[in-house]
Amino acid sequence: MTTQDVTTSPPRAHSSTEADASTEAAGSAGTLSGEIAPESPSRLATGRWIEHWDPENPTFWASHGKAVARRNLIFSIVAEHIGFSVWMLWSIVVVTMYGTYDSAGTLVEPGVNGWALTAGQGLTLLAVASGVGAVLRVPYTFMVPIFGGRNWTVVSALLLLVPTLGLSWAVSHPETSFGVLVAIAATAGLGGGNFASSMANISFFYPDRQKGWALGLNAAGGNIGVAVAQKVVPFVVGLGGVGLAAAGLVYAPLAIAAAVCAFLLMDNLREAKADPAPTLRAVRHSHVWLMALLYIGTFGSFIGYSAAFPTLLTVVFRRPDLALGWGFAGALVGSLARPFGGRLADRFGGSIITLTSFVLMAAAGCIAVAGVRTHSIGLFFASFVALFAVTGVGNGSTYRMIPAIFGRLRALDPDTSSEVSLEFKRQSAGAVGIISAVGALGGFAIPFVYKWSRESFGGSIVPALQVYVGVFLVLAAITWLFFLRRGTLMRKV
Repeated sequence: MTTQDVTTSPPRAHSSTEADASTEAAGSAGTLSGEIAPESPSRLATGRWIEHWDPENPTFWASHGKAVARRNLIFSIVAEHIGFSVWMLWSIVVVTMYGTYDSAGTLVEPGVNGWALTAGQGLTLLAVASGVGAVLRVPYTFMVPIFGGRNWTVVSALLLLVPTLGLSWAVSHPETSFGVLVAIAATAGLGGGNFASSMANISFFYPDRQKGWALGLNAAGGNIGVAVAQKVVPFVVGLGGVGLAAAGLVYAPLAIAAAVCAFLLMDNLREAKADPAPTLRAVRHSHVWLMALLYIGTFGSFIGYSAAFPTLLTVVFRRPDLALGWGFAGALVGSLARPFGGRLADRFGGSIITLTSFVLMAAAGCIAVAGVRTHSIGLFFASFVALFAVTGVGNGSTYRMIPAIFGRLRALDPDTSSEVSLEFKRQSAGAVGIISAVGALGGFAIPFVYKWSRESFGGSIVPALQVYVGVFLVLAAITWLFFLRRGTLMRKV
């Protein structure tokens, strides 16, 4: 058997040694149940483009597919983790930039470096960074099929130098206008875009039976970057006399390291590099938009609350010390819960776990209202940590529903050809990016809802929390109506 027998497209140029190794490995492997033989281990180790990938084939997966998928997952997590950290850097930096104002709105004491941001300005910065990250997820989704997963991971990691160095310069110049500050905060959205391309890429590497766990780990590794940034930044700003600029400077070399690791240790999948048209075709399915709506409630809540939580502790309860010391706790718990949401969805079905998550999120929101009304910071803090945990579970379960939906659509298609199966896999990967983009818009809306609530109701965030509780209950009803009610096309996906 020749190397061309192994690939699904014309073979790339390679050395005679590598060609001999590939031919020998392919000849010894033979074919699997009449299908195309798997890539040889030597080609998987040395090539940056993998020509044939069949994770649903147990022999292929056990022989070397699993190891290659795990390696790509690990370094995808590394790059996505740095991206999330950069995306949410402003969530903890602004805590130190708030001025102290009296009831008449007069500045009593400025923040670090002479900054005197108001709560409204801080929430605006957070919303803009979150919103830009959400919007960028749409083009980032198309980058994997256009350039390849490994190649785009390198580029997207290097782009993080823009927001990190920009933040370092801005916070060192308190004379900077608020408009310029908003523009620089907007570049942090480059880190938010990484999620869509990363998830779309990893979805190709794993078999359907393990997608929930794999995507959950990939997302959790990224999500936890929020908690790490919120914990690390207060520590590093006190080192070396650099001050707030250290918040960006510490992540610049990490972004470079992530790019180098991706360049050396990740792979591109040929079946993932194709016409991006499958992504456009994916959005024709109404269930894709329903899932985007549900994802606003799960991930949108996670990222919005992650951005706002330290600010709420500072401006509502006047505890910047608690915000800087423990503001990371919610994002940490939510991140760690995410893969378990995927695992529960693998076992029980994503729709039932998602419905349960929305009901519990509404209950946690009601407890948060009680904490604010009684001015009990302990009750408020505990309710928000619980809320974060449930959003994490819901994030994992909603993401598991996406490939399950396209699996159901594939099963309903009378054409059993491998080309049609690949088309549905590509549509599923594209849908992941589109849904993540729409869902992340929740991170844009949440800070603004808090701002509206404070400005319209005498500084109270209770109306905002009540709005969120209502939204969670509506989303629970939508989940039941379209994904659990008897007779629906996607029942129990």
